[in-house]
Amino acid sequence: MKILTHLTIITLTAITLLCSCSSSEKDLPPPNIVWITSEDNSMHYLKMFDEDGAETPHIAQLAEHGLIFRHAFSNSPVCSAARSTIISGCYGPRIGSNFHRKIQIVPMPDGLEMFPAYLRSAGYYTTNNVKEDYNIIKSDSVWDESSGKATWKNRAEGQPFFHVINFTTTHESRLHFTEEQMQNRPVQTDAASFEIFPNHPETELFEYTNAFYRDKIMEMDRQVGEVIAELKAEGLLDRTFIFYYGDHGGVLPGSKGYIYETGLHVPMVMHIPEKYKHLVDFKPGSDAEGFVSFIDLAPTVLNLAGVEIPEGIDGKPFVGKGVKASEVNSRDETFGYADRFDEKYDMVRSLRKGDYKYIRSYQPFNYDGLMNNYRYIQLAYQEWLELFKQGELNEVQSQFFRPRSPELLFDLAADPYETTDLSGDPAYKEVLEEMRGRLNKWASGMPDLSFYPEHHLIKNAFGNPVAFGRAHADEIAGYMAIADLQLQDFDQAKEGILVALGSDDPWQRYWGLIVSSTFGVADETLVERARAIASGDPQLLNRTKAAEFLGLTAVEDPEAVMTAALSASRDAAEATLIMNSIVLMQDGEPGYKFDIQLDMIDESIRDNVEVKARIKYLVGQ
Repeated sequence: MKILTHLTIITLTAITLLCSCSSSEKDLPPPNIVWITSEDNSMHYLKMFDEDGAETPHIAQLAEHGLIFRHAFSNSPVCSAARSTIISGCYGPRIGSNFHRKIQIVPMPDGLEMFPAYLRSAGYYTTNNVKEDYNIIKSDSVWDESSGKATWKNRAEGQPFFHVINFTTTHESRLHFTEEQMQNRPVQTDAASFEIFPNHPETELFEYTNAFYRDKIMEMDRQVGEVIAELKAEGLLDRTFIFYYGDHGGVLPGSKGYIYETGLHVPMVMHIPEKYKHLVDFKPGSDAEGFVSFIDLAPTVLNLAGVEIPEGIDGKPFVGKGVKASEVNSRDETFGYADRFDEKYDMVRSLRKGDYKYIRSYQPFNYDGLMNNYRYIQLAYQEWLELFKQGELNEVQSQFFRPRSPELLFDLAADPYETTDLSGDPAYKEVLEEMRGRLNKWASGMPDLSFYPEHHLIKNAFGNPVAFGRAHADEIAGYMAIADLQLQDFDQAKEGILVALGSDDPWQRYWGLIVSSTFGVADETLVERARAIASGDPQLLNRTKAAEFLGLTAVEDPEAVMTAALSASRDAAEATLIMNSIVLMQDGEPGYKFDIQLDMIDESIRDNVEVKARIKYLVGQ
């Protein structure tokens, strides 16, 4: 009843806003809004944004009477986490929607609906064709239709509509070709028209994959043209805002799923309908240079529709009534997050401010190239890994397969592909400290739920993640403080680590172990504490993390502790975390032998999709 009452108030507010316009504008019905999304492509593949990209004349057509957003960003570099941010208008680590793919979906924050519900209440016809991929519980009030047949054409006469269409043409799966298919499938794109990213090897396979993907970009552009033509044929162009954007970055190796610019910086173009140009302060046909993020899409659409933006949404509109172009162009900050990516665990946060990019890796020993089954279907991933094993990559190309630093800092103006870390350069000390402080303020302000391991959140927080975060804000701040010991010299950090390892709070012990593994110092006192935790901690994950530290420092073989923890686990998310450490110990340095058998894993969790992925890799079944 509360939601219905709130939506009624929003509807009345929308009517009031329309009535406050000039007489000619007041007579206009609310505008139509269409989103066209392409999957898995960063801005680097469109010539409109990067000289190495493909020609996309139909997307360019949208910009002729519209805007090109030069700095548009996904907040997460993978589908479900990015789309959950879009549909909710909320940061994923705040509401628990940041793990890809969902082991358990979470509710929307109290008092909030997915934003299309507010449009429906205001009289819009809302449709989605076809992908949702939310990590959030969806109510029946969000879409009039969400299916492969969803279209604006089924609306009532004169009813405004909000329509989403998703093109899978550029999806990662399109690069799952075989060597035979590669030999028999010529490409249109000339290899001389682009340069291979500097972190990739310059091989025939990478050249072909780049060219093939640009062909898919051009195919997707033709599909965009068909949508534009359909709207034009129905006489809707002059009353419809059209947004085109990529749903996150990708898709060549090291982009989708990773928090670099190739994973987050997306193309975005908006068509401004002539009848509604008064709602946009920018001059049609120009560029918007300010930073906009997926967190801003929900409030932007609501603002264009004349619907009040509800409290609890984290973003802010970048066009619509009351939004000034000068203010938008002054925005220069965007945040990013990457956690579990299918069966591969990590915890990375980023802040881009202007041309500087700061990346905070909370478990930096979980190197980027750690096995992730779906990624390694792509031949280019396989070749990249093989060349690394053979020692045939240069330093930049090898970074993907090596542990990261807890902090990374890049100057994107000079280094757009994030190859040269400036975090240790004294000349950038002030920049580093400012970026660190701003990111910490953001993470603590949510607060960031991922300082708890996912299986604990599923059991204790996912009934109401936001309320849980508020109730445990002090504990989360404490875990952040332990994690930040990584940023000190070991001698400075040692006492704090020992305090954490001796804590009654299991997750202080957890972060103490992670910090120990980050330093990788086989200190006698730390080793003694870790051995005690490995042999009898109540948390199986902490036993695993203790064995991980002992293994990374080459003090003890972690195999017995880790396999025993895996056998004892009856929780799918916990078992996946344990197996993540097993894969790290097996495939990383120094490399340990594991003989994982199917019967080691409890039958009750074997059918979980992420558990199955690790079983397939470790057991071969």
